This record gives sequence, structure tokens and C-alpha cells, in this order.
Amino acid sequence: MSRRRRVVIMGAAGRDFHNFNVLFREDPGYEVVAFTAAQIPGIANRVYPYPLSGELYPMGIPIHDESELPRLVREKAVDLVVLSYSDLSFEEVMRKASVALANGADFALLGPRSTCLRSRVPVVAVTAARTGAGKSTVTRHVARLLRSAGRRFVVVRHPMPYGDLKHPVQRFSSFRDLDTYGCTFEEREEYEPHVREGNVVYAGIDYAEVLKEAEREAEVIVWDGGNNDFPFFEPTLHVVVLDALRPGSEVSYYPGMVNLLMANLVVINKANVAPRENVERIAENVRLHNPRAKVVVAGAERVVAGEAELFGRRVLVIEDAPTVTHGGMPHAAGYAVAVERGALVIDPRACAVGEVKRVYEEYPHIGPVLPSLGYTPQQRLDLRETIVRCDPEVIVNSTPIDVARLLGVEKPQAFVRYELKVEGEDPIAAAMREKGIL
Repeated sequence: MSRRRRVVIMGAAGRDFHNFNVLFREDPGYEVVAFTAAQIPGIANRVYPYPLSGELYPMGIPIHDESELPRLVREKAVDLVVLSYSDLSFEEVMRKASVALANGADFALLGPRSTCLRSRVPVVAVTAARTGAGKSTVTRHVARLLRSAGRRFVVVRHPMPYGDLKHPVQRFSSFRDLDTYGCTFEEREEYEPHVREGNVVYAGIDYAEVLKEAEREAEVIVWDGGNNDFPFFEPTLHVVVLDALRPGSEVSYYPGMVNLLMANLVVINKANVAPRENVERIAENVRLHNPRAKVVVAGAERVVAGEAELFGRRVLVIEDAPTVTHGGMPHAAGYAVAVERGALVIDPRACAVGEVKRVYEEYPHIGPVLPSLGYTPQQRLDLRETIVRCDPEVIVNSTPIDVARLLGVEKPQAFVRYELKVEGEDPIAAAMREKGIL
């Protein structure tokens, strides 16, 4: 009997587990000897546990830091390295491929035909070219259209299993559910806005099981993508969000360009705060690479809530962590509002401690803003200590959750969020009607 092909799956706690579940878990021709972890702090040095790992892996599968990949390939005689995470420049993808090849393994990317599950109900998928492009505003817009039409729907979120790996399926319909599952800040940022609007959200680890549960409850599924990954479910309508503030990234990042090439409808977001030439350049890239896609030019309207006055006051800006870390943005909506309103923005980099300080070292492009790090208890402690050391008069919070309250910090706050703004007849609604979804 020939030896099973030995595999390492490179990931970031999401796509990697899905690819394993649908392709490798029950295939006796392969032996997945390890996952590697990147991008997300604190997700290495765990085990993908049995029974999630299946009968071929009764001891589970170890998860190592990605820096250990060369050693793993050599010592475990690995035949194949499968890249299974997102928001990487084309140059980064080939750099990682080179490491695998130089150490003797083959290198592979897995596409939608191998990894997309087919639903028996329509799926509206919202994905993007880059992290931080504004998927959430578009997903909420789609959900509101479905609710207005009286359609029974649920939102299925791209996986974020950053805590304990023991829930194949999670269902969120109340804030209590967020506490029950011990959600990290990053998970709360994605789930809480939906729950606040009355949407049911599914997530988890085993998306074949997630799909079964979602189909029992809904007549339409809204796929809420993560990073710039392509969907886990085959879309009926694929809406792809491009960022007008980062022209060119739609054709230079993996797998964001995959989304662009598959899109039925492209939303060029943040057009109201970007130079016109950016929008024109992106639209030309869409015409060049996917002329079948319909193009929508949309604005991202900043909404500010709270009574805190900002002018002339010492202000600490807290931004969504993924946007300003691997999303590559130096700052986002919170910083823009603080500057526009004449605040004295505190540079938290000088006050950072522990895990927060290490994130600034890893992502030196981050500007004078504080990423809302909350993947681990230690990160939350260090985030709180950094806020205390900054001693702001006001916190400008542009994350979807009340970070200060969750950390036990009592300061006046201004809350900043984006809402999608489409002029005239809604082309997203028109596309949904064409597909028989509305």
C-alpha cells in the first residue's frame, strides 16, 4: 500500500479548517500532519480536535506558527503545502510558495469548485478585494432589503474560530449568545451589528453542518465574507466590494482578484471620500478583467453617535483591528472624524504595552490609532493598560462594539460607523430581483 501524501495546510483559523473538512478529512490518500497559523495573534500552539478532525485523526491535528513551516516540511517529509488564507499580495503568495518549494514540497491553492458547498436555497454572497473595503455596510444593506421584502433569511459569517475549537455550528440571535460562546472582540465586531438589527447569524467550524442548519431556518442565505476570501457556499448572486481608497489592490491581492473575476455585481465603495481618478482606475480594471459584471459606485457615509465634544480635546482613536493590521490601512473612519472635528489626536504607540506594542512592531504602517485587539485575554489586558496610559479625555470608537465598556474603561465616547449610500434606484436591489431573490 502506497504512503499517504503528507500535507501541511497554511491558514489563519478559518479557510484552512474549511478546506481540510471538505477535501482532506475523509480522504485516506492524504495525511494532514499540521496546520500553520498566521495573521491572527494567539491562534497557534493549539490542536484541531477530534471529533472535528474525523476518524483518520483520532488525536487531532497540531497547529504551529507559520514560522515553523520550513522545519515541518523537512522533518515531516511533507509532500504538499496548501495555502488556505486570504488578503495576501501576489508577491507574498509567491514568497510563501518559494519557501515550500525550496524545502521540497509541492505548493497548491484550492479553488471554488473544490471548496464551495451548494445550497438548496438562494445565496447572496458579499465579498471584497481587500480587508476593510466595506463589506459589512453592503451585507447589512442586503439584509435590510430582504427584511423589507418579507423574506426569511439568515446571515452566515465567514469563520472566526479564534477561541476554543469545539463548536461546529454557532447561532447568534441575542447579545447573550455572544457571551455564551465567549466571542473575542473581533467576532463581536462582525456579529453584534447584525444581532442589533434583528438578524440571525450562523458561524462555526464545520460549514457543511452550518449550511444544513441555515437551510432549515431560511429561504435565503446571506454569505458575509471575511478578509477578501471567496465564499464557502456557491453564490446565486455574488456582490464584490472594491475600495476606492486603494485602487489597484483589486488586481494585486489574493484571493481578492478571484472575487473580482467571479463577481456578478461590483460595488466601488467609499467613492465619496476618494479622488475621482481612483474610481475611474478601478472601474477600468473591472471592465478589463470582468466586463460581464455590473458596476455600482457607492459612498460610505460616516455616522457619528454620542454627545462627546471633540474640538480641542485630547482624543484616542480606536479602529477595527483587521483593517489597520493585515488590511494595510494606517487608520480609518475614526481618525478621519477626529481630524475633521479638530481633536488633538493622541499617538498611542508611545503608550503601548505588551501584545499591543508587538502589533505595532509587526505592522509599522499603523498610524496614530489603537487597533481593537481582543483575540486573547492578554491582549485585552494590554489594550486596557494602553488606553489607561494614554489617558484621553474622549475615545473615538470606530469599531462596531463598545470596546471601552467591555474593558471596564469609563470615558466619554464618540461612536463612528459607515453606512452604504447609493444614489438613485438601488442597483443591488435590482440585481437581487433579477435573480428572483427579492
